[in-house]
This record gives sequence, C-alpha cells and structure tokens, in this order.
Amino acid sequence: MKTHPPKKPFHANKAKPKPAFADPKKAVKTSFVPSGQDLIYGIHAVKAALENTARQVKTIWVTENMQRDLEPWLRKGHPVPNILDKAELDKRLPKGAVHQGIAIAAMPLAEIFLTDLIIQSTTRPRTILVMLDEVTDPHNIGAILRSMSAFGAHGLINHRYNSPGVTGTLAKTATGALEHVPIVEVTNLARSLHQLQEAGFLTVGCDERATHAIDQLPESDKIVLVLGAEGKGLRPSTRAQCQIIASIPTSGAIASLNVSNAAAIALFSLQQSAINH
Repeated sequence: MKTHPPKKPFHANKAKPKPAFADPKKAVKTSFVPSGQDLIYGIHAVKAALENTARQVKTIWVTENMQRDLEPWLRKGHPVPNILDKAELDKRLPKGAVHQGIAIAAMPLAEIFLTDLIIQSTTRPRTILVMLDEVTDPHNIGAILRSMSAFGAHGLINHRYNSPGVTGTLAKTATGALEHVPIVEVTNLARSLHQLQEAGFLTVGCDERATHAIDQLPESDKIVLVLGAEGKGLRPSTRAQCQIIASIPTSGAIASLNVSNAAAIALFSLQQSAINH
C-alpha cells in the first residue's frame, strides 16, 4: 500500500502571508459558483454576509473601485479577494446581475427546522412568521424577507420543492435580510400549519376577496401570515388550514396588490396592532 507523508501542521508553514488582495492575473477562472454554494452579490447583501459570523465565505470577487469599501468588512478566515474588472465580473455572474462591483460564493447557512421556530417562540413575548404558498419569483421573496426584517418578523416558511431557493437575485433584493431572517423549508404546508396551530399559533391566510380585514384580527402573541402566489392565490389545502382569511382593504381602481407589497402592509398592520395593545 502506498503511503503519503503526513501534512505539516498549519503553524509549520513558513510561506509568506498572502497580500491583502490577490493578483488579478491569477483570479479564479470559474464562470459560476460551485454546486451547493450560495451566490450573493450587491453591496448590502455582501456586506451582511461578510459580517455574519455564521456564514462561511469561500470566494470573493471585487472590482478595483470597490476594494477599498470591502476592506472594513473583511475578518480573519475570509478568503483573499480576487480583483476583476467590471466586464470580467459581469461574465462570471448571471446575465443582468446588478452586482455593484462585488460578489461572493458562500456556504449556505445552517438549516433550521419548523420545530426550531416553535421552540424560539416560547422565549419571546410575540412571534410573527410568514408562510409562502408556491410564491416562486425570487424578487418577491427577497422583498418579503426585507420587509420581514424591517418589521421584526421571525421566520419565513417555504415549500422545499416549489420555491426558487437562495439565488443571487433573491439575496440582492433582500438587501442583507437573508442573513437575519431564518428560512425554513417544509414538504407539506398544510401539515405544517396544523403543527403551528397545535403550538398556539393563529394561522391567517391573506386573500383580497376576504371580508375580514387584516387590522381586525383577534389579539394573539403567535401569528402566521400565509400568502399565496399571484393570480391563483392560496391553494385549497393550504387555505383550509387557515383559521382566518383576511384581506387588506383597498379603495382604488386596482384592488389587487403584488404579493411582496401585501406582505409589507400586513406586517406593518401587525406591528401597529402590537403597539396599540
């Protein structure tokens, strides 16, 4: 059997320390991120990811114009950034990506489960969760995460197979909220709603045709807002597990709202309700 000499321990490596920024001629030549890693681009999204000690960053790409802004965000353990010109960075990212001169590839955050959200709800005075029923547009999901972070919601529940997952577009639209709002993926929304009800959550489906207004909900310290895809709305199996179906009152010529706008208004309404009580 062929044997190999043991590797030297890290402290035995006498190589010179790496420069603050890698030689651009030796920049990584991959055209996209490796399978299993998250692509994150845009100033706010990248800054939040770099500052998140739970996020393991594998590769950093930055333009020369952005490298000075990047330096304060770097910490021990981050990889040496690769300096690229804008055209080269454009080639590495999806077509049309608004990267603002910076992008990273990072390992996904540790998976959390529905039971984790339920346990966490026992340690705070009020918990607001959002569940999405086959909302597939990453722009909408990113905007919903941003609103959730702004209004203090505590977790997003999504379908494991009927959602886009974490994409660069989603992370960019969320402007850093991806690092602050946990996302739980489940395989059955109706069953998950039943589990949340048993844990004391009020399950509220949102539908523009409902007569019950979102600002007239009964007082509850645990609420799940359930939003369906634009057009078809909540699926019957999901709707059946909602204890209340509520609408956002409108008075204009166009009564329907984009799902991310509806989420923001509903979350604001719940925040105001908590303040008033």
